[in-house]
Order: sequence, then structure tokens, then C-alpha cells
Amino acid sequence: MKLTCIGADISTNDVSCSSSLIRNIESDIHQLKDIGAYSAALTNITGDDLVISAFVPDEELKEVNKTIVEILKRNAEDIGDVAGISPTPEGAGEGISYAEADIRQDRYPDAIIVAFDTYGGESFVGRVANSVIQAAKGMDGVTDTGGGIKDGTLKIPGVGYVSDKTDDPVVAATVEDIESMGVIAGAMMGAALGNKNVYLVKRGTPSYVIPGSVIISISAYMNGNVMDLAVPLVQRMQILR
Repeated sequence: MKLTCIGADISTNDVSCSSSLIRNIESDIHQLKDIGAYSAALTNITGDDLVISAFVPDEELKEVNKTIVEILKRNAEDIGDVAGISPTPEGAGEGISYAEADIRQDRYPDAIIVAFDTYGGESFVGRVANSVIQAAKGMDGVTDTGGGIKDGTLKIPGVGYVSDKTDDPVVAATVEDIESMGVIAGAMMGAALGNKNVYLVKRGTPSYVIPGSVIISISAYMNGNVMDLAVPLVQRMQILR
């Protein structure tokens, strides 16, 4: 089984996702389960970007990815990132963001998903996303990691090709032990916030930051349930007086 996450900017503005867009996407999520996904959800809403994630059997990955993109296209207020998808590497443009990670077959499917949004396409977002992946790799309880920004054209199974020019990446880590969720999420969050001009926001918060900044949201996706980890992580890390 795998975790698949597809992120896109399909909003009519550059700072937020409308309530109608969110509602329409959520009403179509059931289609992913209908075609074989173990579970599926709108996991992250970060500024004007959103991420649809699903736990899928390996053999259903292509069809689920294809259907996620169809849901994004059908509900798009602005075709945005979806327009960057190409059937050939040569035509790939700035498109959707993608993360894929393996899940151990003898575990409940649990994951941590970090999504990013920039206002002006700030180039350092790739470095931030990749530092989050590095923080999670090799930690106890992590099965696999995926996403970020890699050099060159990316082939998304069942969808097509996108370039490496995305400025709104997504990062995912699959987790084997529920008690490790806080440790791993804390490490991923810390790696992101250690970079300059990076801010943690709650799920659905508009990107009301000074341009030149990156915002991140972090979600726990546990056996089909979505939890916004921003508030509990911040509370845990407050200095006791």
C-alpha cells in the first residue's frame, strides 16, 4: 500500500481557498474510495493551496492519482497548477505537487503531511521542503518519505509530467508507531521553521504574511482521519513558566 498526496493552487486569489472550493472538493472525495482507495481526504489547506491525500493499494495508484486530478480540474476556480501537466516530458510546466510514500503492510496507514505555500514563488521553498524530508528520513518509526522538489521533470503515475518549477511543494512521511507521530512531526516542523522567513499556520489560514515568506501546514493523517497538528505542536513547545 502507498500514500499519495497531490497539491495544487486552483484558487481565484493568491492568499486563500474559498469555503465553496473547500466544500466542493470535500464532497467529491468519496469518488476516490469508490475506485479502490482505502481512505482519502483533503488533508492540507495552506494559503491558496490544497492537498488531497489517499491511502491506496499499489495497483490502484495510477487510477486514484488520475481521479484526484480530475476532481481538482472539475472544481477549479482557476485552472492554475493543473495546466502545467503534460503527457510528455518536453511539455511539462509548473504544475501540481506530488508526494508518494510506501506503507508497511502490517500497520495501520498513518502519515504526516507538510504542505507549503508561497506568495511570490520564493525560490528557497525547495530548500525548506527538502530539509523537512531530511529531518524525517532515518527516524525511528518512519517507514518512508516522499515529495519535495527534485531537479528535472517529474513523472506522476497515472497523471503525466510536471516540471521542477513548483513553488508549493508537499512532503509526506509514513509512520509505523502512533506514539512516534509527535516526535516525527516535531522534527519535520522544526526543520522547516529553522529556515529563514518560514511560518507555521493552522489548516485553512490565509497567507497573510510579508511577501518573501513561506507558510507551512502540518497534518496527521491517521487511518483516514485528519488532524491539524499546528496548535498542539505549538502548545507543546511553549516555554513553561
